[in-house]
Amino acid sequence: MSTAKVNDKVKVHYTGKLTSGEVFDSSLEREPIEFVLGAGQMIPGFDQGVQGMALNEKKTLNIPAEEAYGESNPALIQTLERSQLPEDLKPEVGQTLVAGSPEGQEMHVQVTDVSELTITIDANHPLAGKELVFDIELMEIGS
Repeated sequence: MSTAKVNDKVKVHYTGKLTSGEVFDSSLEREPIEFVLGAGQMIPGFDQGVQGMALNEKKTLNIPAEEAYGESNPALIQTLERSQLPEDLKPEVGQTLVAGSPEGQEMHVQVTDVSELTITIDANHPLAGKELVFDIELMEIGS
């Protein structure tokens, strides 16, 4: 029986959860995700977890933050004066905004705190600093 190895194109169904059991994403209602093992297309812990799996095998991966989206970086959290924002912007906690980086690239930030004079934004990935749990099933192995 063949198993998935580096450079194989694979298709995987998955359900991604936080350790609390809260589901943050799933492919079960759509097509399985397709990627090349070892090509850096997936978070490291997911990629490594699929390697060695057999066709139609199911398993659960517990992926620590450092093998997922990394630890939360405090340098990516900033407090801004509301006077720096467009007048028509009404920020709310949990809202995602698009901001420009100093290099001119667009980046998504999440509003984490709002006061009368300031807002706090976080440019970390929403799953940074979190251990993730994936239930996966290997649906296809190609080359």
